[in-house]
Amino acid sequence: MDADPGRFVWYELMTTDTAAAQRFYADVVGWGTTDASTSALTYTLLTMEGTPVCGLMALPEQALAMGATPRWMGYIAVDDVAAAAAAIGRRGGAVYVQPIESNIGRIAVVADPQTASFGLVEEMKLGQPEPAALHKSGHVGWHELFAADRTAAFAFYSALFGWRGAEDAASADLYQLFSVGDDAIGGLFNKPATAPVPFWLYYFNVPDLDVALQRVRAGGGQVFEGPIGLPGDIWIARCVDPWGAVFALRGARSQEAIAGDPAAEFGWSSTWGGVSSRGRLVVNKRRPSS
Repeated sequence: MDADPGRFVWYELMTTDTAAAQRFYADVVGWGTTDASTSALTYTLLTMEGTPVCGLMALPEQALAMGATPRWMGYIAVDDVAAAAAAIGRRGGAVYVQPIESNIGRIAVVADPQTASFGLVEEMKLGQPEPAALHKSGHVGWHELFAADRTAAFAFYSALFGWRGAEDAASADLYQLFSVGDDAIGGLFNKPATAPVPFWLYYFNVPDLDVALQRVRAGGGQVFEGPIGLPGDIWIARCVDPWGAVFALRGARSQEAIAGDPAAEFGWSSTWGGVSSRGRLVVNKRRPSS
C-alpha cells in the first residue's frame, strides 16, 4: 500500500479474548472479519466492505506478565523503520520492539518521550491510503493524543513525521490540531489528571452514534464520556470495551435522539479538562511472519 509518510495507516487491537472482542466490535462498528493467521501468529483482519481496516490479535503472554493490558495501537507510515526508531531513541523516546518483518510490513513498536506508545510500519501490506477513508463508516476518522505536555509532544512528532499545526480560534490555547498533507487528521492536548498515563485515542466512524453506544453498553462496554456535539453535526463519545481497551466513536445523531437527551453536551467537554476532540476538520491550503 502506498501512503504518505507520517500518516496513521493501520490500527491493531491486542486483547485477552479475541473471539469475544471480534463479536463486540462487529456489533458496535459493523466490521466483518478475515482470518490472516500464519504458522507463527493467529491474526484476524477487521474489514469494512471487504477492505482491511484494523487487526486483532491476542495480547502476548510475555506482555501480560509484564503488566500490559488490552489496548488499541496505531501505526504510522515511514520510509525507513530502522532510521525512524533510531531517531525516536535519540529524541528521548523508547523502542519496545526493534525493527522486524511482520505480517503487515516491517514494523517497530515505540513510545514518545512522554511514554505514549505507537507503531511504525514500512512498506505496509494491508489497508488503503487514509485520505480516501477518513470520513467513511467503519474507518478511523480522528486521532487524539492525551499528552503530559502537548506543546513538547507536538514538537517531537512534527520533527519526526513532518506534521503541521492547524489552529482555529476556538481551540488554539488548549488543543493543537495537526495535519499531514492537506488533511487535518488529529489533535493533541494535555491529558486530565484522571488519565494515569499519556496515550493515543482512535475514533471509529459510525453511521448512528446512539445505536452504536447502545451496542457498546449491551456488549458489556462502558461509555465514559459523551455524546458531545461538535461543529458540522458530528458527535463523539469515548468508550472502553469489556476488556479495558479505550476507544472512541464519532457519527451523527437524529434530531429525536438529541431532543430526548437532556445530558447532551456541545463544544468543549468539562470532564476532560475543558477540551474535546474537534471532530472532522479539513485545513486549507508483528510480529514475525511465517
